[in-house]
Amino acid sequence: MEKTWRWFGPNDPITLDMLRQIGVEGIVTALHHIPNGEIWTEEEVCKMKDFITRHGLRWSVVESLPVSEEIKYAGPHRDELIEKYKISLANLGKAGVKTICYNFMPVLDWARTDLEYPNPDGTSNLYFNRAEFAYFDIHILKRKDAEKDYDDATLRRMNEKVKPLMSPEAEKRLVDNIIVKTQGFVNGNISEGDLDPVGKFRDLLKLYEGIDADALRNNMAYFLNSIMPVCDEYGIDMCVHPDDPPLQILGLPRIVTCDDDIQKFLESVPNPHNGLTFCAGSLSAGAHNDVVELAKKYAKRTHFVHARICKVMPDGDFKESSHLDPRLIEVVRIFEQTRPGVPMRVDHAPLMLGDEKMGYNAGYSFHGRMLALGEIAGVMATVGTESK
Repeated sequence: MEKTWRWFGPNDPITLDMLRQIGVEGIVTALHHIPNGEIWTEEEVCKMKDFITRHGLRWSVVESLPVSEEIKYAGPHRDELIEKYKISLANLGKAGVKTICYNFMPVLDWARTDLEYPNPDGTSNLYFNRAEFAYFDIHILKRKDAEKDYDDATLRRMNEKVKPLMSPEAEKRLVDNIIVKTQGFVNGNISEGDLDPVGKFRDLLKLYEGIDADALRNNMAYFLNSIMPVCDEYGIDMCVHPDDPPLQILGLPRIVTCDDDIQKFLESVPNPHNGLTFCAGSLSAGAHNDVVELAKKYAKRTHFVHARICKVMPDGDFKESSHLDPRLIEVVRIFEQTRPGVPMRVDHAPLMLGDEKMGYNAGYSFHGRMLALGEIAGVMATVGTESK
């Protein structure tokens, strides 16, 4: 696999020179300065590509060319936005950037309740506490009938262990972790400058009232069928990112959570340019998913790999786990043997060796990812010797 790294542009404190020195071969990035729904011009695409090339690297993957909410819920400007998306795709294709990671998650890109959960060795990881998430949903967001979406054990844990510890400061931290700090840096719907993120979030949720999973699947198929001619013309591979976490949350439809979901979206648009970002971390955050079996089944329709893994607790909580987890080693083996050359990046690595002081985007530390890249590179080298 090609060793790539998610980089957030020229203002990223992690520089391309640093990445070249640690063995990175390809860059995963986006034109983050362009608002969602606007066209990525040939000039802007070439400017980014040339900047990366001058540093001895390759722009391997776009992550992400965002799909506007109005495309997802089929608003009145859907076709206009899809036409703009097609122009951006064509401009990327002309520049030779041909792997596009995107997601079709409504409103929320990904969710964690704790961005610095302490580990015994002094590092910290991202963590999802289901009882804390229920508190956010029920008592902060105040979503109607939200309590019906949680089992009795989670509600009991929320009332007994979470609620007594909540203060205005703790509630603000929970809001920041769930809908602000994990969203803004990925061209999300909420940014740190928003004065009322909870109110804005409520308004976004209303856009999906009456839209169930089948409707969202139909909207996704409409979008993909519309852009496939451009993908065919320029050889562009679209690879959807699984829902993170792969669970039904906040009353929103989620349609890339499991084997059945993946099968449905691939069958709905059978064009080989319609494929998957195999994020072992997102998929493994659901106890219902066997990531090794999913890797075997969908390797041929995978255009991009995220090498990370999660450990799910008995109560439904989950945390980012070691990149040397045996399941992830087996996933790497599968893709090394069946998809040579496919771009792969590590992510959601621990904060360590002062990473926590550097202001990195949540989940995207330097030292932690460097360690993870070294570990995965070692696994790849070992797998390479096995096949000789």
